[in-house]
Amino acid sequence: MSHPDPIPVRAFLDDAHQALAPVVGAFAGAAARELPEPADDAEARTRARAWLIRLGEGGWLEPIRRRDWRGCCLTREALGAASPLADAVFALQGLATVPLHFAENEAMRSRWLDDAISGRAMGAFAMTEPEAGSDAAAIATRARRDGSAYVLDGAKTFISNAGIADFYTVFATTDPSLGAKGISCFVVPAETPGLTFTRAQVLAAPHPLGEISFDGCRVPEANRLGPEGRGLALGLKTLDRLRATVGAAACGMAARALDEALRHAKGRRQFGKPLAEFQLVQEKLARMATDLTAARLLVYRAAYEADRGAERVTLEAAMAKAFATEAAQRVIDDAVQILGGSGVLASSPVDRLYRAVRALRIYEGTTEIQHLVIAGQLLKESA
Repeated sequence: MSHPDPIPVRAFLDDAHQALAPVVGAFAGAAARELPEPADDAEARTRARAWLIRLGEGGWLEPIRRRDWRGCCLTREALGAASPLADAVFALQGLATVPLHFAENEAMRSRWLDDAISGRAMGAFAMTEPEAGSDAAAIATRARRDGSAYVLDGAKTFISNAGIADFYTVFATTDPSLGAKGISCFVVPAETPGLTFTRAQVLAAPHPLGEISFDGCRVPEANRLGPEGRGLALGLKTLDRLRATVGAAACGMAARALDEALRHAKGRRQFGKPLAEFQLVQEKLARMATDLTAARLLVYRAAYEADRGAERVTLEAAMAKAFATEAAQRVIDDAVQILGGSGVLASSPVDRLYRAVRALRIYEGTTEIQHLVIAGQLLKESA
């Protein structure tokens, strides 16, 4: 099976997207064979840069520049199936650069966008703090105005690409008394004095994650994205657009797991016949395929609405992200069960997927938060 398969979701794709699907799938598969998944955190940090160069040189990051959300979903689905690390690299370039579009800061866009999309500069999205995860309004990193600059003090945690990024899109409060309305957004180059990579945070699935701190970190006013106090709105708008692409990555991982399960079920014999002939195995395979198809339809519906120019796709994106990531967890778990002992070997693709998919149910808004968002939208519409 090719990944991503355009046929089940063709109602939401135009001709260009249907043509893109097999091409990006072929690239992802070939590149993953040359850049296998890293064995540890240190290797992940160097491999992430190699993936960025490969993605940039091949033009695979261009859907981010064009804000082609279906193109982003197809790319993330292909990368998710081939390499969760490659998918993460793509995702972070989106998170770090989409605010440059929405804020219309031409100076920052000119300085960073081309380098980021061509793979010459790696970005990071620095919003999460020790006391500000789902409650992003609790951001405590302070940005104090000082003449024509801001001085940043505080700390960020669970930041992907921490320590290897060339620039950080940072959220900090310029007026703590205003809560969510006092948060602003800044582009902070990695070499800025006062910005420090504090430590790596090692995940079960190798991925460059860590903490950074700001200590008297002076940032020019020109590096602020959007008006003062509009940073959180900018961040949430970015997440609103990119959230469906998280679901796409989950679908890619689930599709790979389903392929592995099908291959094993047809080839593995027990009690004198292939596993695929046992009805309990067939039930799992049927459920896995149904979950995957339903998830993909939700993902591409959300991306289609965004590409049509909808001002907000909050409901559609929340449904897509929540359902697809939870479904992918179920699909991959079933794949591990079908593969049995070989499914929990560290060298097994489904074991790697099992470790990688878990984070998708947490980052960019947990499933629980997505359910609250969905319910809130429904209640608002029924008022």
